[in-house]
Amino acid sequence: MMGPAHSLSGAAAWLGVGAAAAAAGHPMPWPVLVVGALICAGAALAPDLDHKSATISRAFGPVSRGMCEIVDKLSYAVYKATKKQGDPRRSGGHRTLTHTWLWAVMIGGGASLAAYTGGRWAVLVLLFVHLVLAVEGLLWRAARVSSDILVWLLGATSAWILAGVLDKPGNGADWLFTGDGQEYLWLGLPIVLGALVHDIGDALTVSGCPILWPIPIGRKRWYPVGPPKALRFRAGSWVELKVLMPAFMLLGGVGGAAALNFI
Repeated sequence: MMGPAHSLSGAAAWLGVGAAAAAAGHPMPWPVLVVGALICAGAALAPDLDHKSATISRAFGPVSRGMCEIVDKLSYAVYKATKKQGDPRRSGGHRTLTHTWLWAVMIGGGASLAAYTGGRWAVLVLLFVHLVLAVEGLLWRAARVSSDILVWLLGATSAWILAGVLDKPGNGADWLFTGDGQEYLWLGLPIVLGALVHDIGDALTVSGCPILWPIPIGRKRWYPVGPPKALRFRAGSWVELKVLMPAFMLLGGVGGAAALNFI
C-alpha cells in the first residue's frame, strides 16, 4: 500500500487497541490514546526503510535517504544468505527483512529499551521521529508542499508538548508499567503494531509479504503471505483509495469513540 493508507491503518489499529483496553476494564488515558495513535501511524511507514522511493526515504532528508540505501543492501544480503531453493532471485531488498514479524518485534523492543535506558531525551527522540513520519503519512499532500524544516519543527514541537502532557500525573506515562524508570516501556507497543499493520497491508497487494520469515513454508523461506490472488489489489489502486482508506478512517473513529467511552 501507499504511505497515507499505511499511516491511516496504523492509527486505526491503535485506536482499536484502545477500544479493546476500555472494554477489558483497563482504559487508556486520552494522552496515551492520542500519542499511541500518532506513533503507530508513523511506525506504519517504517518497514519501507528498505525502499529508496518510499515516503520514509524523504522524511529526514539525506539522513533517511542514506539509511534507506544501507537497509536495502542489508535486507538483500540477508535474503541471499537465507533463501531456499523455491525463493525467487531478486535484485534488491524491498519487502524482505523489514517486512517480517521478527523485524517488528526487534524494532519495538529496541524502542522500549531506549525509552527505559535513555530517559526523557530518548523518549523525545522516539516521539519526534514517529511524529514526523505521521505528518508525512497522514498529511501527505500538505507535507509535500511544505519545506522539510517546517515538518521537522512541527514534529519537534509536538514531541515536546506531548511528552510534557504524558509526564503529568494521571496522564498515562505509567499507564501500563508502573515500576521505577519503566513508565515509557509501552512506547514499543505501537511501534510493533504499526510495523505489523504495514506488513498485513502489503500482504493484501499483488506481491504479498513475507511476514512469517524466517519460518519456512514449503520450498520457500520468504513465502509471500496473502489472500487468494483474486482478492489482491495493486498499490495505489481504487480499492486502496476508495475502499480501504475510508474504511480505516471509519474504524479509527469508532475505535477512538469506544476507547474514550463515548459509545
